[in-house]
Amino acid sequence: MSRAAGRRLDGMNNTSVTATGLLDDKVAFVTGAGRGIGAAAARLFAREGARVVLAARTQAQLKTVTEEIRAAGGTADHVPCDLADADSVRAAVDRAVELYGRLDVAFNNGATIQPPGPMDQLPEAEFDRISAVNLRGPWLAMKAEVAAIRATAGRGAIVNNSSVGSLAANPELPVYGALKRAVNSLTGSAAVTYGREGIRVNAIAPGLTLTEMVDEWERDSPGIIDRLTAQNPLGRAAGPEEIAEAAAWLLSDRASYVTGVILQVDGGARA
Repeated sequence: MSRAAGRRLDGMNNTSVTATGLLDDKVAFVTGAGRGIGAAAARLFAREGARVVLAARTQAQLKTVTEEIRAAGGTADHVPCDLADADSVRAAVDRAVELYGRLDVAFNNGATIQPPGPMDQLPEAEFDRISAVNLRGPWLAMKAEVAAIRATAGRGAIVNNSSVGSLAANPELPVYGALKRAVNSLTGSAAVTYGREGIRVNAIAPGLTLTEMVDEWERDSPGIIDRLTAQNPLGRAAGPEEIAEAAAWLLSDRASYVTGVILQVDGGARA
């Protein structure tokens, strides 16, 4: 490190600063924000100072979460969005810009689960359905978000929600895992493509998290929560808020030199 750089770092370390929220004065767009990790993220981002636009197909859930954020003193609005439909995704991102004048950060959380079981037992229609949401959806969202950030804030950050199930063989949810692994690849490619523009792109890979989606998995595969919890080094599943914290940090300026990362938030499950 040069002496000049050292002096700059010393100056930063010695400067008294006022604590602020991780996402102060940022406009944040969150997909799948009506429940689970997305709803937890929307609440957290607002507490951390962001103006948040919640997007999902579930209008009633979006309205409830938005009202909770406002009642707690945060700034939020919501917009319907079908992640499998390009026009719907573009319109939702455009709405965020219309509401707040720009887009700074986005969390592409929305996803759907497959019926568990061997891949040869998954009907083609189900493959097409989950592919449309879990891979086409993040791709469409990133396209719209990059365009909006580029045209307004100029610099920003995107986080995609992947899964620890994308990092190894996934015989129980094989297509879900494969699509999430494809999201990891898109994340890395986007990070390299847009880094010089000041747009960082990362992903988080949650482990077992207590959400409605996991409840659905438990109904189809009784005992799966207990089995996965028993294998976890921390001996428990995550709460949605714990996953949201990782996304908030990656979107914040405190992660300003982090891009192209797939951050495992899994209690050591893949250690």
